Amino acid sequence: MLIIARRPNVGRVSDHSQAVAALRGRYAAIPAGAPVRLAKPTSNLFRFRDDQPGGLDVARFDRVLSVDPAARTAQVQGMTTYEHLVDATLPHGLMPLVVPQLKTITLGGAVAGLGIESSSFRNGLPHESVRELEVLTGDGEVVVVGPSDDLFRGFPNSYGTLGYALRLEIELEPVKPFVRLRHVPFGSARECAEVIEEVCADRAYQGEPVDFVDGTVFSAHEQYLTLADWSDTAPHRSDYTGRHIYYRSVQHRRTDYLTARDYLWRWDTDWFWCSRAFGVQHPLVRRLVPKRYLRSDVYRRIVAWDRKRGFSAKLSKAVQEPVIQDVEIPVDRLAEFLDFFHREIGIEPVWLCPVRLRDRVGWPLYPMDPDVLYVNVGFWSTVDLRPDEAMGSRNRLIEAKVAELGGHKSLYSDSYYGEEEFWANYNGEVYRDLKERYDAGSRLPDLYAKCVLRR
Repeated sequence: MLIIARRPNVGRVSDHSQAVAALRGRYAAIPAGAPVRLAKPTSNLFRFRDDQPGGLDVARFDRVLSVDPAARTAQVQGMTTYEHLVDATLPHGLMPLVVPQLKTITLGGAVAGLGIESSSFRNGLPHESVRELEVLTGDGEVVVVGPSDDLFRGFPNSYGTLGYALRLEIELEPVKPFVRLRHVPFGSARECAEVIEEVCADRAYQGEPVDFVDGTVFSAHEQYLTLADWSDTAPHRSDYTGRHIYYRSVQHRRTDYLTARDYLWRWDTDWFWCSRAFGVQHPLVRRLVPKRYLRSDVYRRIVAWDRKRGFSAKLSKAVQEPVIQDVEIPVDRLAEFLDFFHREIGIEPVWLCPVRLRDRVGWPLYPMDPDVLYVNVGFWSTVDLRPDEAMGSRNRLIEAKVAELGGHKSLYSDSYYGEEEFWANYNGEVYRDLKERYDAGSRLPDLYAKCVLRR
């Protein structure tokens, strides 16, 4: 049975058709040669640019159009945030197959870029649960594509340079009311990697089921895997949306219980651990800050303001390089990467999240081997540069190591690749063919220019 709920951020299919027609008109009215960008209230990219007026208004594309509990699918507009999507699906006992960690990531953004979470070891990446995709192409046409179409395959990791997702049909999966978490400590990265591989193969640990896997590395000698599974009941429920801080619980609890919704957003309240930079993890400050401001999008706006004005850079005694990256490393090379990372970069904590592709056909602009279990390694901070180091040197060091280990790097933040190296990593031949066919007039930016040159 198809259900169209009547509540905020839920819309009708007929309204969507009208919004598409209006958007095509606005797109056609943009003068030839003028840059095209989206006017979005939030962003989870870390390629900061100066503010620009105007932009393509996509405010009418932030709705869940329908949820079909029988088919376990949803029709969703591209600018819908995962927060609103989850709010629409949980009442039906369903959730998207992969829910990225931050509330204001949009579904279209997670598909045009990349997303990941603790269900990715069994469900892959968010774009792998898309059944149908409606795209406004760079040529101004609206096309509907599916898994057998080249644009569908080439859309992930295109970052809005081929077109914009207007509507997506996605798969959903059942949930239970609660999630049980087991935080398992490891003294070495090698031991941790071995258990990741075993758990992801068996979907169990010590004879008990595992539905979700991620990890937290506090140092070379302190790392934890959080192995979680669905539960119908909970002897107690923790709450990490206020005074208590989730990532600290990983070190001090061995078993924990969260509601399904709180589990999905366990990282958002403190933006993983990055909220400590704003002082809000101090107990006294924590009590004074309203809960509604303990959110990743609030912190991100503060960072954007600071990047623009250089306030923290002026206070620092050293030149600091932002090192904000997510990389995928084959599980059998994870210990080697972490050893390099502790030695050369020194950011702690670090997030781990295993992922294996569901789809064996592949996604050409982010070519991962479907036979390989990868581990996403996420690190988000700054490092002090030595006097002889240029800005970008640590990021460039990471890029080289990731390539050496057969890994891949996401493009949501700063990149320093040379153009030839970039296209070798992200399949320039396929990209150029898609660009010619769907944006022949180059109305949208080139992927290298957008992600590396930051134009």
